[in-house]
Amino acid sequence: MARSHDSIPEPRCHLERCWLQDCDIDPMILRMRLLRHLGDLPQAECLGQELEPLF
Repeated sequence: MARSHDSIPEPRCHLERCWLQDCDIDPMILRMRLLRHLGDLPQAECLGQELEPLF
């Protein structure tokens, strides 16, 4: 049964709106982990440095 946005508390609605506007960085994090797993540490480190300013 689907819930309407009217029944969801305001903080939850705000969070859902933020998720819609936020970029998806998960593929970048997964790529960094894969590079580390494959032993390509220089490339993984480089990607990790690119992600640092986002946190």
